[in-house]
Amino acid sequence: MSHNIRNIAIIAHVDHGKTTLIDAILKQSGMFRSNEKVEERLLDSGDLEKERGITILAKPTSIQWKNIKINIIDTPGHADFGGEVERVLCMADGVILLTDASEGPMPQTKFVLGKALSQGLKPIVIINKIDKKDSRPNEVLNEVFDLFVALNANDDQLDFPILFASGKNGWCVQDLKEQKNNLYPLLDMILEKVPSPKVNDQKDFSLLATLLDSDPFLGRCLTGKVVSGFAKVNDVVKAIDLNGNLVETGRLTKLLSFEGNKRVAVKEANAGDIVCIAGLTKSSVSDTICNPSISNPVKSSPIDPPTMAVTITVNSSPLAGHEGKKVTSNIIRERLLSEAESNVAITFKENDKKDSFEIGGRGELQLGILIETMRREGFELSVSRPKVLYKTQDSKKHEPIEEIIIDVDEHYTSTVISSMNKRKAEMIDMKTTASSSKSRIIFLAPSRGLIGYQNQFLTETKGSGVINRIFHSYQPFKGEIARRRNGVLISTDTGTAVAYALFNLQERGNMYIEPQTKVYKGMIVGEHNKDNDLEINVLKGKQLTNIRASGSDKAITLVPPRKMTLEQMISYIKDDELLEVTPKSLRLRKMYLDPNDRKRMSKNKSN
Repeated sequence: MSHNIRNIAIIAHVDHGKTTLIDAILKQSGMFRSNEKVEERLLDSGDLEKERGITILAKPTSIQWKNIKINIIDTPGHADFGGEVERVLCMADGVILLTDASEGPMPQTKFVLGKALSQGLKPIVIINKIDKKDSRPNEVLNEVFDLFVALNANDDQLDFPILFASGKNGWCVQDLKEQKNNLYPLLDMILEKVPSPKVNDQKDFSLLATLLDSDPFLGRCLTGKVVSGFAKVNDVVKAIDLNGNLVETGRLTKLLSFEGNKRVAVKEANAGDIVCIAGLTKSSVSDTICNPSISNPVKSSPIDPPTMAVTITVNSSPLAGHEGKKVTSNIIRERLLSEAESNVAITFKENDKKDSFEIGGRGELQLGILIETMRREGFELSVSRPKVLYKTQDSKKHEPIEEIIIDVDEHYTSTVISSMNKRKAEMIDMKTTASSSKSRIIFLAPSRGLIGYQNQFLTETKGSGVINRIFHSYQPFKGEIARRRNGVLISTDTGTAVAYALFNLQERGNMYIEPQTKVYKGMIVGEHNKDNDLEINVLKGKQLTNIRASGSDKAITLVPPRKMTLEQMISYIKDDELLEVTPKSLRLRKMYLDPNDRKRMSKNKSN
């Protein structure tokens, strides 16, 4: 049966067109009726994926082409979700490497390609978005080849097949002079170039669990590739971890195969196919689900460790419990444990009292997505400033270093280089394109120096710059990095903000709140113009008298408050500040709300 199956993953940098290409493949392969309404970016099914236009979770789908089933796995393109990519590559027997015809290979391209090559996979290279005005297909192809060489690809991998495509318009060709009709050349190339799964039909059933999700009707659902044998509904199976220890025993209550964007119930799962199973209650990612006679687990590739962490605690502000219902440390702990169990790129630690939880991840976006998901589920919590996770090697402190690729207009390069130098960054390459007056600068920089830099970078480049970053390595500690953020404006009282007070305080700095906003003592309501914190009263209204004077009764004109996203707030706060997250509100606050407590803690720290 396995020779009638092809398993392939689509990998690329964020926004290079993976999900759009899969949309076109599904439509052209006949998976939908001619009159069926199909959404754009069909596999980006989560609310956050649709809102942000990015893929967060890897998802399998399948098509039938010339009587052969092609399982296709859509993967995230953002570096923060690299753990998803690392897991799903073990299900694939080949990969499609997508590269933007204008941008060329980017940091995540390098990361995912390196993972694919190390597993011995031979990519099909597609230069996508070929219809863009600034496309440069031949130069990009040379850059891709150089990347293969830099990643130590073997001779077989270097002989990669090439297609030029426009996923949005639904065509690909081997030569740009050919007629651009459809994606059939890609589907034919998958059948020709991607090998059928290597399986052992004679052995008993075994499956490596790679993805985990829950279904309201089926319960815990595990997705993976059947490595050997076959299984039927109601078969007795056991789950063993990577060390061969028994996790649980149970029955396969449901077997589901992927067809288009749906999961379809099947009676039997055969070697080589990618299926979803239900019926187990404890098994998780990287466990082997197998026949009771099997004792050796299927090998799973190791996942890169997290480089950043935040501390999550219960919401202790005066407004706690007004919006969310999930507010206790026990409920928060259970939710974080289940996330760490299903997401291998997330780590979980807790203190002795089990009321403070350190969550490790790949970056601010990944941690921000987790927190945003929780607030939509009705949780209230407090989040600390992110901190990088250090390692000790040869009795010396090592810190995570990231590779930064910055594309910016030429006249902003000196400003960007100056900013990066202050963050202990090392410039390793710089190229300028004469035709477009754009510069590409590549740095190696400590992760801690980049926390909160995104906002400043957009200001420095007037919103025209693009910054991409990815984990590079651990290197010896680079020394202290000076922080240059202004102080904050702190509310002195609890109540409702008044327009008159905000108007008179505008010259002190930028406000984060507007009139009628509920505030409390110790809450951060704005950014001070100077580098020290300042306590202000935003509740003070105008003293009313029965005397009116046209000269003193000026119209109140307020500058619109500065609004920040959740990720921007996480990276903005200092060590003595917290982000309060509730289902409807995001508030910045001091860790110690009472000013006397803040002074006492500041003195203790200085001593």
